[in-house]
Amino acid sequence: MQPVMRHLVWSVLLPAAVGSMVAAGVCLWWVPGGEKVPEPIKNTSLYKAVRHPPVPVSSPLVLPPAATPVGALPVGVNHEAPVLREALNLPSFAPLVHQVIPAVVNISISHASSSADEDDEGEPDTASPPASQEQRRASPAPRKKHRLRHHVTGKGHHMLHPADDELTGAGSGFVVDASGIIVTNRHVIGHATRIMVSLSDGRSLPAHSLGDDPMTDIAVIKVDSPTPLPCVSWGDSRQVEIGDWILVAGNPFGFGSSVTAGIVSAVGRDLGSGALDDFMQLDAPINPGNSGGPAFNLQGQVVAMNAAIASPSDGSVGIGFGIPSEIVAPVVEAIRQTGHVEHGWLGVTLNDSSFPMWVEDVDPHGAAWRGGLRKKDAILAIGNIPVHDARTVLRSVAAAHPGTVFNFTIRREGKIITLPVALGKRPTTVF
Repeated sequence: MQPVMRHLVWSVLLPAAVGSMVAAGVCLWWVPGGEKVPEPIKNTSLYKAVRHPPVPVSSPLVLPPAATPVGALPVGVNHEAPVLREALNLPSFAPLVHQVIPAVVNISISHASSSADEDDEGEPDTASPPASQEQRRASPAPRKKHRLRHHVTGKGHHMLHPADDELTGAGSGFVVDASGIIVTNRHVIGHATRIMVSLSDGRSLPAHSLGDDPMTDIAVIKVDSPTPLPCVSWGDSRQVEIGDWILVAGNPFGFGSSVTAGIVSAVGRDLGSGALDDFMQLDAPINPGNSGGPAFNLQGQVVAMNAAIASPSDGSVGIGFGIPSEIVAPVVEAIRQTGHVEHGWLGVTLNDSSFPMWVEDVDPHGAAWRGGLRKKDAILAIGNIPVHDARTVLRSVAAAHPGTVFNFTIRREGKIITLPVALGKRPTTVF
């Protein structure tokens, strides 16, 4: 019997006694009045933040019966998020947003009449420029009303859209001078007869165009404000690396000022829209209405201007493109000074299907012909820099001013020759 009794005590009586004591203790703790409620467990602020996560709170629909002093609110409601971010080492863009967002504007336009059948220059759509114009061997994509609206081929099939909202006539821009100088995309304002700019302080001011550049899709407008406007500065896009954080601001779908964050996915993208193509690819969401808005580095400097998205449906899929500041800033300054931009021009067709690249055709009235370049010349270098593809040559030429002298090192009939070529002025009918 002794083994049986021992088993009964350990398996039945002892557990029952322990359970009774626990139940009695719980009842004593939770008596009315709370005198015996135990003190909260002492924990770190990280624990409390996780236990009581902060949530965004809109204005209440039903007011509480009595006003609650702000100081009496639970700590977790308003003050725990920064502590949690710090503990988890998560970045916050809030200080950067406060710094730069006042300089970001929303742009709306209106037209007296529309001409949907014409492109930005009033010309009919063409499949490609004439053979005598500078171009690569591969035929460019067809030009449309918006230069960037063409197919991008590769793995999959996607449409490349300008990141402006054609339905609402909405776009974005940013102030680069306190006097009211604003930068945006040319395709945002187009041939608008009325341009309105909505500022971060709630004001809406009319704007007028100072000039634009069809080749780079950049426009500069100005508003007249009785007080200086918040403005942002340029950063050096040449210092941007793949993987760097980026903050994008703009006016998506006409909703108003908005920011998104991501990283730089790639640099030097050629979208086939012009000789100066050198887009920065961003994975921060960009949508229609974001065109003309800025992309900031973590120092609050503009390193790119939003221009296009790759998407099958006009919405963001995480592939957006910005024009680097190294292209935008000089164009903006030229427009401010003269109202227009002049780009260099050679007047050649280059073939880079083999190495070294060679001159396939020369315009007899162009700068290249006057400088001595001829068909079948193999181009080895410009100045002291070796060149291996047509894009490098054409970008360098387009970025230079007419009259700039480029020393071309070529090989002709087995001989190495250096030819000084003074660039001509790029025709206005060519992007």
